[in-house]
Amino acid sequence: MDAAEFRKRGKEMVDYVADYLEKIEKRQVFPDVEPGYLRPLIADSAPQDPESFEDVFKDIEKIIMPGVTHWHSPYFFAYFPAASSFPALLADMLCGGIGCVGFSWASSPACTELETVMLDWLGKMVNLPEEFLAGKDGQGGGVIQGSASEATLIALLAARTKIIRRVQSEQPELTEAEIMGRLVAYASDQAHSSVERAALIGAVKIKNVPSDDTFSVCGSALKKVLDEDKAAGLIPFFFCATLGTTPCCSFDKLLELGPICNKENIWMHIDAAYAGSAFICPEFRHLLNGVEFADSFNFNPHKWLLVNFDCSAMWVKKRSDLIGAFKLEPLYLQHHHQESGLVTDYRHWQIPLGRRFRSLKLWFVLRLYGVKGLQEHIRKHVRLSHQFEHLVLQDERFEICAEVVLGLVCFRLKGSNELNEALLQSINDAKKIHLVPCHLREKFVLRFAICSRTVESTHVKFAWQHISQLATDLLKTREQNHHQQ
Repeated sequence: MDAAEFRKRGKEMVDYVADYLEKIEKRQVFPDVEPGYLRPLIADSAPQDPESFEDVFKDIEKIIMPGVTHWHSPYFFAYFPAASSFPALLADMLCGGIGCVGFSWASSPACTELETVMLDWLGKMVNLPEEFLAGKDGQGGGVIQGSASEATLIALLAARTKIIRRVQSEQPELTEAEIMGRLVAYASDQAHSSVERAALIGAVKIKNVPSDDTFSVCGSALKKVLDEDKAAGLIPFFFCATLGTTPCCSFDKLLELGPICNKENIWMHIDAAYAGSAFICPEFRHLLNGVEFADSFNFNPHKWLLVNFDCSAMWVKKRSDLIGAFKLEPLYLQHHHQESGLVTDYRHWQIPLGRRFRSLKLWFVLRLYGVKGLQEHIRKHVRLSHQFEHLVLQDERFEICAEVVLGLVCFRLKGSNELNEALLQSINDAKKIHLVPCHLREKFVLRFAICSRTVESTHVKFAWQHISQLATDLLKTREQNHHQQ
């Protein structure tokens, strides 16, 4: 394919993607395929001779689309949103076109410098304390990671290095292995599984701190666990606070937890993967109060800020903590500007060496929507979740299981877990909308997340009527079966 054909095919692809997104609600939100559906549809091995673009293009609808879950459908209410917008798609195209591998400043200065400035823009939008911003000569700064899981792992590894060095300076007789064996990380019993996975990769113990009846961790619960562990000779070193937990969007109590972590020399990382985007709205910013006590903070613009995957924003108060943990300087990666205070080499802030020019997506989206446009997007989703909550509350067969703060509603039929499992199965078997469940304590709960950029009140009403009708059918069938017995 030469440049002339690329121009032609590129325009066709843009038209195809625009049509796909414009007409997505006509597609069934969840696919009708069985595992292994794809292999019989394509050849056993790669073609020896080139094929035509027409043939490849035809196969998108024939082979790929039948197996796609349409995350951007207004009938998709599962997981959390996956952000997408036309400005972000255009920026991703440019990123692919430039194709740099931005591991150091010298490997593409714009790739590094735009990222530093965009993370400052974003940090100011959520009103982060000054020490998290790079500015012209700050100690902190932001970096784009691939996912919140990576951000948590990076924070944990940096915290681990920091504590090992500190303990070794205080007790030189201890080996690194002895210190490692005593380290403990902590997170809420509601925290995402990626926090436990970070501890697994970091080869340290992790303990769940019990959450209260609002599914939040409070200061007294953390203090109790810390006191027990210190008495047993363990070394607490890391706490991951969650703002907007995955099961029910609950918020750990930062203002209680932060001072404890600071006093005990424990690195506090804040995972606000989904909820963080909402902090650009002044009415939700109070949910981040206490961030001033944290060492690192992360949220995903690729969930709720119209920047498509992957773009996970992470800030640290002291970038030297990250660089100190990961810095290696082989000659082939050195460059003559690296000692300049103005230069950031992001390879020291992350797990991979290479990185894409992801800050272009932020730059395009922030400029083409403006802060006000993005605030309106968040507010619309929150309004729609309260609309759904209101519909649920009007039906006495159902209950709401957690406070609705942002765009997630946790609800269920009053009754057994098995009844709610049957309801969820009938919802997802019908494939008109898509939901996923969670467990809150012992209860099987249905999650209704407002996800799509194009979702409207009509889609929420349709979803509720559909759920309500399926519940009626299910209860009627159960009653008939009960009478027959």
